[in-house]
Amino acid sequence: MTIEELYELIESDESYRIERTVSTGNMDKFQEAICAFANDIPGSRKKGYLLIGVHDDGSISGLKVDDVLMKKISGIRSDGNILPLPVMNTGGIRSFGQLKRYLRTT
Repeated sequence: MTIEELYELIESDESYRIERTVSTGNMDKFQEAICAFANDIPGSRKKGYLLIGVHDDGSISGLKVDDVLMKKISGIRSDGNILPLPVMNTGGIRSFGQLKRYLRTT
């Protein structure tokens, strides 16, 4: 993913494949989003994105998303609560000295 593609996702409206959040305390919200992305109810075969540290209006919150949080979110894949196991990738892009993180499901 390029920085341009990431900003395009940030600036687009939330949808069945894009979820934004600034809260990191509710892992159930992450799990629900990942489950919804993995189910792909519309049958679009498009990837789903959980944008962490992004407000609903698309503005960046400044939330520090560190490796500990990303490992915790990645662990949702194999904790047994979402079956079959979703395919998930986490990534980050450095922009203006800040690392922007995302989670992608397919």
